[in-house]
Amino acid sequence: MQQKSKKAAKTKGKESNLRTPIVVVMGHVDHGKTTLLDRIRGTAVAKGEAGLITQHIGATEVPLDVVQDFCGSHFGKEIQIPGLLFIDTPGHHAFTSMRSRGGSLADLAVLIVDINEGFQPQTIESLKILKRFKTPFVVAANKMDRIGGWHSAANAPFARSLKAQSERVSEALDTRLYELVGELYKYGFDADRYDRITDFTRTVGIVPISALTGEGVPDLLMILVGLAQRFLKDNLQLTATGPGIGTILEVKEEKGLGTTLDVILYNGEFFAGDTVIVGTSREPLVTKIRALLKPKPLAEIRSEERFKPVKHVTAASGVKVSAPKLDNALAGSTIRVVSNPDEAEALSQELKSELEAVRIDTENEGIILKSDTIGSLEALVGELRARDIRIHYADVGHISRRDVIRAAAINDPLLSAILGFNVDILPDALSEIQKTDVPVFSSDIIYTIIESYEKWLEDQKIKMEQERLEAVIRPGAVRLLPDCVFRQSKPAVVGVQVIGGIIRTQVNLMREDGANVGTIKGIQAHNENQGSATAGQEVAISIDGPTVGRQIHEGDILYVNIPEKHARIVELELKPKLAEDEREVLEDFLEIKRKKDPFWGR
Repeated sequence: MQQKSKKAAKTKGKESNLRTPIVVVMGHVDHGKTTLLDRIRGTAVAKGEAGLITQHIGATEVPLDVVQDFCGSHFGKEIQIPGLLFIDTPGHHAFTSMRSRGGSLADLAVLIVDINEGFQPQTIESLKILKRFKTPFVVAANKMDRIGGWHSAANAPFARSLKAQSERVSEALDTRLYELVGELYKYGFDADRYDRITDFTRTVGIVPISALTGEGVPDLLMILVGLAQRFLKDNLQLTATGPGIGTILEVKEEKGLGTTLDVILYNGEFFAGDTVIVGTSREPLVTKIRALLKPKPLAEIRSEERFKPVKHVTAASGVKVSAPKLDNALAGSTIRVVSNPDEAEALSQELKSELEAVRIDTENEGIILKSDTIGSLEALVGELRARDIRIHYADVGHISRRDVIRAAAINDPLLSAILGFNVDILPDALSEIQKTDVPVFSSDIIYTIIESYEKWLEDQKIKMEQERLEAVIRPGAVRLLPDCVFRQSKPAVVGVQVIGGIIRTQVNLMREDGANVGTIKGIQAHNENQGSATAGQEVAISIDGPTVGRQIHEGDILYVNIPEKHARIVELELKPKLAEDEREVLEDFLEIKRKKDPFWGR
């Protein structure tokens, strides 16, 4: 029976010449994207991923007969598509552009949401992308098995699973689903539970599933096949033949093959022996396909499964390409078949402009950005621009000494930093970092880099603000004590009592009539030098400028002569934090200054 359905599927695919629809899986970190694909393909790719988050777009081909086996008797009769090609995009919203690229070449999308957590920032970001590209999508409301009291049945269709639940559990599920309906409505989408929808072109279907137990997954697959069949037929027929165009997912060393490319062929076809042009970090490369290697059905393209050589591949599929001189090929770039030599120059310009569109090299102040692929560079650039963080230089490649020198030359201390995604710090760059103290934020998880930089930014701003306020000259006043003149001039040394606020060395003093007296050069208490003195203290101070008996006299009150710019900061920003004696001194000081100029310091 299974063999028969396989043949039928192949025949239908041939007759209709439909390419495999590309399904992009999107959603928040940890909401279950990879677990869902694991359930379908029966592997455990997630365990090998950095931070358990899929960092690079992967591809899984699910043939039609596998979908049919999953769905059982509920499967539709007139299905002509060969199967489904799942692209598993990274989960965090920082991958905006990579998703945008995925979104633009995807026929359908699955937006996966944890039914218990609801919408997260990354979910909303995914929705905006789907809306921008007008990509048809369904919502997989995952983790329904975590609703308290849920009874699981492995791989059961949703209707059968629901029957096994108590009324209380069914109501809890409905409540959570209607919360999702409400969230989708906020973003301009009408939605409902999939089995209550008659027109999927107007209403977004929400499919309750458990990626862990497989419940509801048959329904999800059936809806995807149905949507592809019903709404995408014309589009799928358009790109099944002709010169192939693909996106390079990864550049990998393979034993016995040398450098190979993992590619998603999304348009046309590849033949072994085809001349292709490949995007690199330098000039595009023209080479010849030596071998095409297809993963076995259900084998994920990034796993170490054995690949089988094939002569011909049609869109859409994941394929490994073996060809000479691929060492400088750039992940995230394009690979295209060159039909004739005259095309090569035009295609070369097109590929160069693809990288130039994301590269940044300006004279403006900004951070330095390095990434491993065009897609992730694009993602970081988009993310930083959305947050109004300026970029001085952005390129694909490892962090070099030149990058560190560039960053060190940036005048704005908040922008003198390097952000690196999935790249190494080269040895000569490490020694330069030690010399310059340029901070480097590097990780193989994009959102970690952004969060680390933003935390550092916040800490730096607080530190700079503290330093700025500490540098502000604050209010202070002293009274010259009787019989405490130790030297009359050059400098005058007198005993004083601090009657309010604080005095420091290097501040100017003024009399009650507003006349400037001179600068405090030293402060001494108990024969020891100190940098400052506060209210109530009696100290000896040396003042450069006046002569005792002429400009100043015993019993005089002298005020710290606060510069106008500082006085404005003290009055507007620091006044609520001042002690009562400081506030009184400030008010007396401002009254003296404003006798001559009512707008002084305002």
